[in-house]
Amino acid sequence: MVTAASLGLTTTASAQLTGIENGEWRFNVGDIGATRSNPYLTQINASNFADLDVAWVWRGDNFGPEPEVTSRSVPVYADGLLYTVTGIRRTVVAIDPATGETIWTFREPETTRFLRSPRANYGKGVAYGEINGRGVIYYTTPAFFLWALDAKTGLPLDDWGTPVPLENFPRSGVKDLIPDLVNDWGPWQDYVAAGGTYDPDYGIPRQLGLITSSAPPIVVNDVIVALTAHEPAYGQTRIENVPGDLSGYDARTGQHLWKFHVMPRPGEFGNETWENDAWRWSGNMGQWAPASADPELGLVYVVTNASTIEAYTGQRPGNNLFGGSVIALDVRTGQRRWHYQIHHSDRWNYDIPGAPILLDLTVNGREIPALVQVTKQGFVFAFNRATGEPIWPIEERPVPQTQVPGDWTSPTQPYPTLPAPMDSIIYEGLTEKYVMDYTPELKARAMDILSRYRNGGTYAPPLPIDHDNDYEGLTNCGMSGLNIYHPAVADPTTGILYASHSRGCGTSGFLAPTGGVDVEVTGFSPGVRDTPTTGTTVVPYLPEGGSGLPTIDGIPVYKPVNQMIVAIDMNTGRKLWDVPTGVGPTFRDHPLLQGVDVPNTGGSGNSIQMVMGDLLVQTQEDLRGQTELGPNGLPLLNARDKRTGAVLASVEMPAPGQYGMMTFMHEGKQYIVVNAGGPRFDMPGGYIALALP
Repeated sequence: MVTAASLGLTTTASAQLTGIENGEWRFNVGDIGATRSNPYLTQINASNFADLDVAWVWRGDNFGPEPEVTSRSVPVYADGLLYTVTGIRRTVVAIDPATGETIWTFREPETTRFLRSPRANYGKGVAYGEINGRGVIYYTTPAFFLWALDAKTGLPLDDWGTPVPLENFPRSGVKDLIPDLVNDWGPWQDYVAAGGTYDPDYGIPRQLGLITSSAPPIVVNDVIVALTAHEPAYGQTRIENVPGDLSGYDARTGQHLWKFHVMPRPGEFGNETWENDAWRWSGNMGQWAPASADPELGLVYVVTNASTIEAYTGQRPGNNLFGGSVIALDVRTGQRRWHYQIHHSDRWNYDIPGAPILLDLTVNGREIPALVQVTKQGFVFAFNRATGEPIWPIEERPVPQTQVPGDWTSPTQPYPTLPAPMDSIIYEGLTEKYVMDYTPELKARAMDILSRYRNGGTYAPPLPIDHDNDYEGLTNCGMSGLNIYHPAVADPTTGILYASHSRGCGTSGFLAPTGGVDVEVTGFSPGVRDTPTTGTTVVPYLPEGGSGLPTIDGIPVYKPVNQMIVAIDMNTGRKLWDVPTGVGPTFRDHPLLQGVDVPNTGGSGNSIQMVMGDLLVQTQEDLRGQTELGPNGLPLLNARDKRTGAVLASVEMPAPGQYGMMTFMHEGKQYIVVNAGGPRFDMPGGYIALALP
């Protein structure tokens, strides 16, 4: 028998985190530790994977006015039903797991604040809990209401929450989250003192800010932790917004229990990192990625994004805690137990894209309850989840500094020494080692192009649009790791992390002075939900110009990595394997490359995966029509050996993946459900369920 030990892999006697007992999948991230795995279900395995049939298809295009629905919600499976959200209205749906039949739906009554939400179409799921044995579905809406629904009927709970004084809202089962968010916030208090009143239909006045949600709440030890979100900071021009403070609520009653200020007030830890008193008016800093938790430790783990305006940070100098951070909070009190800032004063859209992953590891013979955090850059950070102590040293390394007048950059940024980054270019930047060298002539042309630039590394700041450097720009190889569309997964039985990654290199971009002109931009949602940026103060510099590097007739000047899957043994911090997914690059048949053996660096669609039994189940998005197709021209779902990455079996699906997948056991039968959809395959977004005949 082949064992993990015989293959050189470390095994751990990890305690199973709650959420996947009895074949269930009670969190949208799998177990409460966000591993997105169930290594204990083995009815579907390598020997029969190719025999899988489509059990049912559930479509989401009937749940909203937009014809193309993007599904980023992984269902939960609990007590015999699947639960998810879908469509622009984030309708809650209960689905029969054997047939795909819709059992019940719930849709929040329409409000103006829903119409203002810039993240309406990107709900990532629901939370499941129980009150005295009764199943309850908790979810947060784009309008920033928290609901508690009976899991069997979809009806709002009686004697839960606070009545909302709006037409069509029930008298119970709902909690307006905005009053608890703003009641101790200075700009709101000034607004009320000046005679302003709260309109529960409109929400926060536009001149003060805008709040919404993206990720579902998480239920830990009978406490609901509600997460926040905002308009993406790269789409803003004004410096004010409401902070995305975290709140805890009693799961049995909806009573507000505590609030944690993500932007520390005077006297609170980290306030000094907001120079220029920027904590008074700066905002954003939400948590659009899901959370995880350790019920035994009583800790909930959240990750945060940047404050307002990413490109220019002169108005908010300092490291800006708790932006770009992993935060461990006491779920009963909301008090900070520990934190780590993954990057200081984010300006690169490096906001943390995935939930912290919890594993029990054995490092140098020492058992460690671990937290693993992956980043967009491709870094992997590892901590003791009880104490926050890094498992391996993390170094603060000098990074390039801004040349823009009045701007601010941190002199250093954190670099983990182990594990190695998903792509080594993140440590080194675009050096000659990574220059395209398919032929000597092409390399010479690439080197000539790159001679016009300087290696800026991962944290290169934008340059002034008019600068007097002897080069055109700084190269930046940064967005090489994870994003919300393709989250990392892990195997709690072995401590191995699996993540898809690519290589993205461009220039650091440029900033142009605004000249005091009040520039107005709109949000990123089409139609009525266009959301103007908030506030009254325009930043002195705004992005201008492209950020791509020149190519050689379409061939990149650096060696591309389109899509790979890497396996990292988190017990040692070492890579086990790194394999391409799909076939690429797209320029392999270029006339300049005739007769050249261009290595396969993967297709263009993001790879999506899940650990199931002894397999890594994997598929791809249909990005630019490059998803991996089977013999009948349909997208493939692959079963990979989780120890080597080799494809052991494949089966075709009606549509490609979109975000994630899950597995569960229902009435003695194991199912795989994939978020799927793509316009080429006439499926705007929904779910494909597969099972053995």
